[in-house]
Amino acid sequence: MKTLKTVLASVLLTVVIFSCNPDERLEENLGTPPSAADFQNVKDQALDNYTQNFQFDVSDGNVTLTSQNGVQININANCLTLNGNAVTGTIDLEYVELFNKGSMLSTNKPSMGELPNGDKALLISGGEFFVEATQNGIPLSTNCSYQLIVPANLTGVADPAMTLWEGEIAEDDTLTWDEVDDATGQGGVFVEGTEYYSILENFGWNNIDRFYSDTRPKTQIQVQAPVGYNYTNSAVYLSYDGEDSGLAQLDTYDGTLNLFSEHYGQIPIGLECHLIFVTVEDGNWKYAIKPVTIVANDIITFTSSETTIGTEANLTALINALP
Repeated sequence: MKTLKTVLASVLLTVVIFSCNPDERLEENLGTPPSAADFQNVKDQALDNYTQNFQFDVSDGNVTLTSQNGVQININANCLTLNGNAVTGTIDLEYVELFNKGSMLSTNKPSMGELPNGDKALLISGGEFFVEATQNGIPLSTNCSYQLIVPANLTGVADPAMTLWEGEIAEDDTLTWDEVDDATGQGGVFVEGTEYYSILENFGWNNIDRFYSDTRPKTQIQVQAPVGYNYTNSAVYLSYDGEDSGLAQLDTYDGTLNLFSEHYGQIPIGLECHLIFVTVEDGNWKYAIKPVTIVANDIITFTSSETTIGTEANLTALINALP
């Protein structure tokens, strides 16, 4: 009997050790989730890595600049103003160009366009661009249009269905693309030969785009993130197989159920795609990539054990290598 008591005591001790403080064990397995600031920092750093800087003088008049990928920026320096007044002297131009879904993901610049009813749907991009002119760190305006000439082969072949879109970034860092009114022809973008000619009226984010087209029935999907990860410290993206220059984002979040969603019901049933969960750990990207075939009203779950840690270069290479 003494031996039996000893065995029972040992079993009970084992149960107590592995049953107490479940939250502490969960924390040990998952690690400490990052803060919103930590996650924002890696996105900001990625954007810095894609930023190009130019400098010219107002007296130069019509200025032509060429980007790292061969985009031609034509701007009339005499049109630049500060508070409605003409400026003189040296001008700094900050410029960003994004042509693939890897760079769109790391910078959090997905290609989601607003439909007439307010819903969002995937855009296929001919390039996303940010242009800002400053003097002594103060943003300037322009009272005339400027031009980007974009080689179409950076995203495929020239597509005359492309139009011009302007990007609006909300306080939560969500980017929405709105089509420019009368955005075809001379008011926006047109194709000439193998290039897009984009005529822009304002500085900021602009995009050469068209909506993704798929006639299959649509559905809404939801994605459950690992415990401790939410809309502030992580994100979920959707890469459509066969599309290299468009990236969707599940841009709504249910904190009660810990579910990310594309709540507009715009995902084609039967679509072959890859879901991507991203966050940050110790200054590096933490991510999981999962192949999925969309079924109606699907809920897909990511666990912490599915994630891996890598650099921005690792992550963007993986995303750009997706089918």
